[in-house]
Amino acid sequence: MTSAKDFELIGVGNPIMDLLAHVDDAFLKTHVAGDKGGMVLVDDDDIAALVHKVAGDIAMMPGGSAANTTLGATRLGLSTTYLGKVGGDITAEHYVENFKATGGDVSRFKHAALPNGRCMSLVTPDGQRTMRTHLGAAMTLSPAEVSAADFHGAKHAHIEGYLLFNPALAEKVVNSAREAGCTLSIDLASFEVVNVARDWIFNQLNQGVDIIFANEDEAGALFQRRDDYDNFAREIAGFGGIAAVKMGADGAWVAQGAELHRVDPVRAHHVTDTTGAGDSWAAGFLYGHLRGASLPAAGAIGSLLGCETVQHLGAAIPEMHWPRLNAAADQLLQG
Repeated sequence: MTSAKDFELIGVGNPIMDLLAHVDDAFLKTHVAGDKGGMVLVDDDDIAALVHKVAGDIAMMPGGSAANTTLGATRLGLSTTYLGKVGGDITAEHYVENFKATGGDVSRFKHAALPNGRCMSLVTPDGQRTMRTHLGAAMTLSPAEVSAADFHGAKHAHIEGYLLFNPALAEKVVNSAREAGCTLSIDLASFEVVNVARDWIFNQLNQGVDIIFANEDEAGALFQRRDDYDNFAREIAGFGGIAAVKMGADGAWVAQGAELHRVDPVRAHHVTDTTGAGDSWAAGFLYGHLRGASLPAAGAIGSLLGCETVQHLGAAIPEMHWPRLNAAADQLLQG
């Protein structure tokens, strides 16, 4: 194991290879059951069938909510590592090599002799993405494989909400992170996650979660009502941590204790694909927060990254844009 406090951030989640394709709304109505904009778990045959039905090119990029956030924070300059299970195929090899090449530590990946997880992200002309995910090897990560040792040396643990589909695993992860002395953030991930895990989420809030990330749909599902988003931020923060309620192109509300701040959006020149925008927002916020920024400054860095992400296909921001983003983030960090 690496020596204590070598990592400012450890991400925990499902290391999934993203398959991205542009489709129209008619394709969704014809070939995809369920709500537009959501995420549904499927088997590998369903992924293969969608790949067969899609007309046009399919892009392949490493993904997974917590991994997207971790890699974005890595690009900004945080020292990072990651806990999740990859497969034993060429897709898994590509995934781990990409993570390492970006600057993240790969020593805490678990491995299985199975296909790597994949997510088919169907992007409509309005930039919305509808996801169908087969977790593959990622879903075989068991509570018995996770311990406080996995979190040793990390300052903060960021956990994706998709783990909440496996409550026993999620419970072991948060308990292990707390045992290792990590502060903790949870991204609620999707309204489907919240709908099946509300009791677990409230239990964790009562125990203490340092940061909750939610978008408008997830916050509404959590409290089972419609409301102004600043009220959702206040209510989540009332449990004692930081609340970040993201509103996409309309910015975000962040709250802690008596503080409440509206975070203005950064306007995108064009929207290509919203895949990973919320993950990038969390990356920027965590970078700012873990480096000591105020809530508004951390939120502004989040908006900077979220805006850039929607202008490209997939969750990864192309290499050529990072020098500009690093400079802007550092300026916001310094006030």
